Amino acid sequence: MEDVLWYVLASSRGGPTRVRILRALEERPRNANQLATELELDYTTIRHHLDVLMENNVVRRTDDDYAAVYLFTDQVRSNWDTVETVLEAVDSDSEAR
Repeated sequence: MEDVLWYVLASSRGGPTRVRILRALEERPRNANQLATELELDYTTIRHHLDVLMENNVVRRTDDDYAAVYLFTDQVRSNWDTVETVLEAVDSDSEAR
């Protein structure tokens, strides 16, 4: 899981956007539309990044409804220390630019 988190959040082009999504979900569970509004991003962009996070077992949907809420998977919750380390590294990289 650690390798996946580093790749999905810090080593790929969409990493910074996925970090923003994780931070928003950390505040509270949200659906894709709420995330798009909160992060001021296009809905399809949010859906793309949520699909990547789901494919990598980082988040899961509560159901298949349009307004399904996204939650962290148990696997991510059990590796939360790694998530925080990755988020701090991404923040440091962003501040250095």
